[in-house]
Amino acid sequence: MARRGNDEDSLIERAEGEAAPNPVWFKPIMIGLMLVGLVWILVFYLSGMQFPIPGIAGWNLVVGFGIAFIGFLMTTRWR
Repeated sequence: MARRGNDEDSLIERAEGEAAPNPVWFKPIMIGLMLVGLVWILVFYLSGMQFPIPGIAGWNLVVGFGIAFIGFLMTTRWR
């Protein structure tokens, strides 16, 4: 007959932050940032490369990709 170990042996030590699930607002913000970045880039191309911010021209792409990238970075912390 196999012998079972103590219950204490089967416990996994975790940091306090790792065990907690994400807050309710985390997933909507994550998805929202990815969609806002996509819409920003679409508006830039569909407007003839002058909007959403007319004065910065091609930097609108950097802004759009930056917003979307923040959303994608949030996916690494999603539980």
